[in-house]
Formats: sequence, structure tokens, C-alpha cells
Amino acid sequence: MTTIRLETQRLIIRPFELADAEVFSAYRSDLNVARYQGWEAPYPLEKAIEFIQNMQQWQPEMLGEWLQLAMVRKDTDQMIGDCAFYILKDGMPAEIGMTLARDAQGYGYGREATLKLLAYLFDELEMRRVRANCDPRNVPSWRVLERVGMRREAHMLRSTWIKGEWTDDYWYAMLLEEWLERKKLAEF
Repeated sequence: MTTIRLETQRLIIRPFELADAEVFSAYRSDLNVARYQGWEAPYPLEKAIEFIQNMQQWQPEMLGEWLQLAMVRKDTDQMIGDCAFYILKDGMPAEIGMTLARDAQGYGYGREATLKLLAYLFDELEMRRVRANCDPRNVPSWRVLERVGMRREAHMLRSTWIKGEWTDDYWYAMLLEEWLERKKLAEF
């Protein structure tokens, strides 16, 4: 089981617990939250429990497999979403992703969690490059990526078949040297 625990000013980013299953199932079942994601809504509680049990088996040496971590507000101990990363099988680069419950969107939690995840990947795991992608129609998602300093590298046209349609993808990345420069200019 993974022991990764990250903290920001307002969030704790930690491994999933079985007690998270109901909240996880609820926000993954929200059609607005699931719209640009790879899972189908509704997302049954049994599937959430199975997912969490699988995440609890994740080990750092499991390259090429996503690790999803729960995002919990410090002030309420309420789970508000999850963020994730995986490291490609060759060890470089890492890829990140994030999902927020609808009622947690628009408060800067996505930016805060993404910055902390980037800090972990660059500063702790010594990644040289981190990438992310999203559907261009998911404006809040790509705005978060740009606000944390990731650079849009590509707009891939009709590149992903998801939920019965070909969709575009925006691809973003940040290099270690870009991260280090950003850290000089801002406090995290």
C-alpha cells in the first residue's frame, strides 16, 4: 500500500480509504463531472469500492499504472475529488490528471492540488518532464494546467474515441527546468 501524503494550505492529498467510496461514487456519477472523463456515469458504489481496493494495492515500483489519491479539505475533512499520476514504464515522463466534485469546482482547489502534485513529481521523484491532456471543451481543466505554468504543446484533432465520439485533445507539459524557474518566481 502506498504511503504518499501531501499537504497544501487547504488540502490533504492521501491514499483512498474505503470510507471514501460513497463520495467517490457520487461525484463520478455526476454527468457534468464525468462528461470529459473515461468512465461512464452512473458510477456504482460497488465499482467505487473495487477501485479503491485496487488503489490500496499500488506500489511505487508499479510503473505504467495510475495512482489516484483522494483530495480532502483540511477544514472539513470532506473528500472533494482526486488527483492522479503515473510514470511511464521507461521511468520518464510522468502524466497527471485530476477530478473535482462539482461543488468543489471554482475555488482554486484544482490549481492547489496540481501544484502540489507537480512539486512531488519534480522535487521528490526527480522527474524531468510531466505531461497532461484534456478535452478542449473542458475549459476549467485546461485553464488549471495553464495557471500552474504548463505549456500547451499540441492540439490533436479527433484523436481520442470516447463515449461514442472522436474528440480533440490538448496536450500540456512542463520540464524540470521550467518548474525550477517557476519556483523561483512564486512561493508554493
